[in-house]
Amino acid sequence: MKRLLLFATVATMLVGCGNQIPQNYKDADQLPAIYPDYTNVTVPINIAPLTFQIDGKADEVVARLTAGTEEVICGGDKIQPDADDWQRLKEAAKGNAIKVEVYAEENDSWTRYKSFDIFVSPDSIDSYISYRLIPPSYVTYEELTINQRCLENYDESVIYDNLLCSEGAQGQCINCHNYQQYNPDRMQFHARHNMGGTIIAYDGTIKKVGMKNDSILSAGVYPAWHPWLKLIVYSTNMTGQIFHSVNPNKIEVFDSESDLIAYDVEKNEVTNIENDTTEMECFPFWAPDGKALYYCSAHFEYRDTIDKGKEFVTRTQEAKYNLYKKRFDPETMQFGPRELVFAADSLGKSATLPRISPDGRYLMFTVAKYGIFHIWHHDADLWMLDLQTGEVRNMEEINSPDTESYHSWSSNGRWVVFSSRRYDSNYTRPYIAHIDKNGHASKPFELPCANPDYHRQLLKSYNVPEFMRGPVTIKPQQFADALKKEAEPVKYVNKLGK
Repeated sequence: MKRLLLFATVATMLVGCGNQIPQNYKDADQLPAIYPDYTNVTVPINIAPLTFQIDGKADEVVARLTAGTEEVICGGDKIQPDADDWQRLKEAAKGNAIKVEVYAEENDSWTRYKSFDIFVSPDSIDSYISYRLIPPSYVTYEELTINQRCLENYDESVIYDNLLCSEGAQGQCINCHNYQQYNPDRMQFHARHNMGGTIIAYDGTIKKVGMKNDSILSAGVYPAWHPWLKLIVYSTNMTGQIFHSVNPNKIEVFDSESDLIAYDVEKNEVTNIENDTTEMECFPFWAPDGKALYYCSAHFEYRDTIDKGKEFVTRTQEAKYNLYKKRFDPETMQFGPRELVFAADSLGKSATLPRISPDGRYLMFTVAKYGIFHIWHHDADLWMLDLQTGEVRNMEEINSPDTESYHSWSSNGRWVVFSSRRYDSNYTRPYIAHIDKNGHASKPFELPCANPDYHRQLLKSYNVPEFMRGPVTIKPQQFADALKKEAEPVKYVNKLGK
């Protein structure tokens, strides 16, 4: 019979079904092995309850959670605090910690493990994140969705389902959702292949744009929405994929060519802003003040006359990306020349995915030995550049021996969410870490779920986690209806202007 989950507080002790702190036990010198690992993590004041289970053999588990005068006792095969009890614990521990004691029974013998803390920061976190849920792309990329999840509870819903319009040989691939200043009412995403186009939702209106044009390399791919202007910068990419037979990195995704373009949402105009044939620009991101555009770029000159994709496959490890910026005048809508921000190639490294904290001080990016799509590189780590002092460092306190890749800042700059393969090397899962005023991170914690074993049972990767101030309210079918319409073709101009 499945055990019932019970709780107790200082005021009322519930003892009817035996979920009590055991009277006889032996003490262990080590912390309990639990999944997810929430030992000594820092969490936001508005986070959903952290649930966990013993990661090993145990016939029964009891945990006591205390903060101030509040006490909660949970028992069963999984520790799943009730939302109301969790809220009381967080409020009592605000700016301090919830103390957790774990007792496990095996073969009629109880063990009390070393207690640990869950620190509760008064810094709140944005209420929602969104992400793509995608199975291994070499199996079937069609069965993917863009989902949104409330961080204050476990509510999850679909923003758009890849199979709403078509499947099979006529399938789609949706990607690259992005928001203007965390605003769920101002978003965009792409659909490739059948009924392809860029969907732009702006304050209740939805339009489908056909951004492909003879004057640009490709349709827009990786987006960066200006903080307040109706302007989106994209990289345009000729992307390929190869499979390794020996390399521990199973897949290599690469660009054989890439440029930067700017798209005026209101005028439906597009222009090139970086299109040097010996440079491969990618992953744009705006400074919070809207006066500089950051991106990464690799210098690469083709030597042969064979297909560029085939040549790049043989030279893929030569691609070392550096970080650059272009100053931007919001009044004239003009960009300045590029300026080097971080020369990763001088360290024999490649830097991608520049993301700037909302206060404009810290630049977080991903570093690996080579290439652009570090989500497939097991050596990928997160680094931090202090734009005020120029100090750059590996964020050892946040990294693991495996992949750390896509990352996003919360709107208050106190939290980051990032994709990591640290648990099993196969699937990316979202982890959250607190960032203090000096740019240092706390121990990351895995996105909490009602069932602590949920992520190990879900054979999908979380891709491109993005913070939002609230949920997207447009229904999936509304997006599907827009995709079924003809796309509005863009107009090419030499320069954007007012």
